[in-house]
Amino acid sequence: MLRFCLLVITLVLSTNLFSQDPLPRHMTQAEKLIWNDYLRNYPADRGTAPPAEIPRTPGEWEEMQGVIVTWASYNSNLREIVRYAKQYVTVYIVCSSPSSVQSYLASDGVDSDNIVFISANYNSVWVRDYGPQSIYLNGTNELAFVDWVYNRPRPSDDVIPSVMANELGVPIYQMTQSPNRLVATGGNFMADGFGQGYSSKLILDENYNLTENQIDDIKHNYMGISPYAKMTNLPYDGIHHIDMHMKLLDEETLLVGQYPTGVSDGPQIETNLNYILDNYQTPYGRPYKVVRIPMPPDEYGGYPSNGSNYLTYTNATILNGLVLVPIYGLAQDNEALEIYRDAMPGYQVVGINMRNVISASGAIHCITREIAANDPIFIGHAPHREEVNYSTDGYTIDATIESAQGISSASVYWSTDTTAGFNQVEMQLVDETNYTSTIPSQSVNDTVYYYISATNENSKTITKPLVAPLGLYTFELNATSSFTLTMATRGNGTTTPTNGTHQYDEGTELIISATPTDGWQFDKWEVNDNIYETSDVEITITEDIIATAYFTEVTSTKPLAQSKLALYPNPSSGMIWIKNPATISNATIQIYNGVGDLVQVETFTHGNEIPVNISQLTGGVYLVKVISVQGVWNGRFVKM
Repeated sequence: MLRFCLLVITLVLSTNLFSQDPLPRHMTQAEKLIWNDYLRNYPADRGTAPPAEIPRTPGEWEEMQGVIVTWASYNSNLREIVRYAKQYVTVYIVCSSPSSVQSYLASDGVDSDNIVFISANYNSVWVRDYGPQSIYLNGTNELAFVDWVYNRPRPSDDVIPSVMANELGVPIYQMTQSPNRLVATGGNFMADGFGQGYSSKLILDENYNLTENQIDDIKHNYMGISPYAKMTNLPYDGIHHIDMHMKLLDEETLLVGQYPTGVSDGPQIETNLNYILDNYQTPYGRPYKVVRIPMPPDEYGGYPSNGSNYLTYTNATILNGLVLVPIYGLAQDNEALEIYRDAMPGYQVVGINMRNVISASGAIHCITREIAANDPIFIGHAPHREEVNYSTDGYTIDATIESAQGISSASVYWSTDTTAGFNQVEMQLVDETNYTSTIPSQSVNDTVYYYISATNENSKTITKPLVAPLGLYTFELNATSSFTLTMATRGNGTTTPTNGTHQYDEGTELIISATPTDGWQFDKWEVNDNIYETSDVEITITEDIIATAYFTEVTSTKPLAQSKLALYPNPSSGMIWIKNPATISNATIQIYNGVGDLVQVETFTHGNEIPVNISQLTGGVYLVKVISVQGVWNGRFVKM
């Protein structure tokens, strides 16, 4: 019986009894008839245990070394994809006759530079769904592939991941045998690069023999995915792959298709989007930025709900600095391309007409499969968003930067006028993989442009954003409508207003007063970087104000000379460094909170820089004193 079923399957595939040529992305009626037998007789020699440690699945916007296409059909469309993709990555073309493909490309001006031809059997063009999924192994960041049971009875397609693993010499992990057998497709999955993954509930439907927890465990063990969000299938999208209406442009930006109100799959897309926004956040604990892009009608004004093809602009492919977007010869095409350019500054956005392909339920994303880079440098950074309140203390840039080879240097490049070039500020290692730096304070209403650059011990350099300096992080410095005055005291003196935080409108003229108690005398006011010798100080509120009143005991000897400390990074969340102001030794470090309470004491023997761990402090403004026989030094920092 087993041999008979295998024979039937082979005959069906080899004699092309499928009613359509080329094969569509969805399952044909003939394939449906043999699907259960195909699964029962799935080759038993495939299947591997998951990696020894939980791996990481990269996002599609991370550095890529290559892209795969299968030369099965839609040759003119594939040629245009190859024409642009080979400028950014190596293109691997799976085909039966490399020489004929090479001739076809050359006939329209596409040479074979940066193209690798791979002779292999195949069934269909939809390599996104059956091709290898890149992962990075924990600890070594070695590139590896993951393979699943392709959800179509197309055995030649289903072995392409192994073909590519052999070609590139990378390990492959196959979730193809019980208890780790998973039926899946690449078009119904996206990852944020930090462990969070998304699919439609098709993943549950096609693995009805598994519980949701079992599916989640397989995804976590083989791909490092957790949490794993699953959205309700769309009524009119026959294949239920999320790449037909949704795409992550980076770890914090969701591109989501939008129908006119109440039309076609519009209501369910809105419900799914709200589900994501209500239940999931970006890796940095913030709401997603959502970019909307139209889901266009066909040339006759029809939508999928009344029989039209499923036209979509989200089915695009990102390859380093290139974005290939499907277009259809419609009026909405230019709008869609501009939406991508606005959302992904610095990328080359190219439209390729896919009107002939979309009728088979797929577009550019469906017929391409990217291959992640070797020796990756991972940079995680929560960028400042759009508008930032002006601060005299500058603007902290924190990042997680990792490489299996180790990081040799990291810097922030920033500018308020990119035509004049960029300033460089080195990032300091805080602990293990966490780095920090500060962009100096600029003028109110300035726009700050910046990016992060990191180099590993292999002399490989990566930027974030990947396309920098063509594409940059940007924020504007705005004055706020109200400002904060934080009071602090030294000694037993009193201040007016009461210690604490107070809100004042911009432009308010405020008099702050310091009145010493018995046995104490007023020393000075320090208001931001300004020193005032009088106890009553008139201030016009134009920014956040940190005001500290100092008092000395009348009976004490003359205090030691006091100077200002250099502290960095500032603000900080875990560690500050005090630059030794005068090569002092045997010093005491005292930290006071905003109301003058002594909250931390450290001792210091010698050295050029003094590290102080402030991770246990709550957020706020703190005064630091370094006291030694050589003198007293003061400074302040902000704990994030």
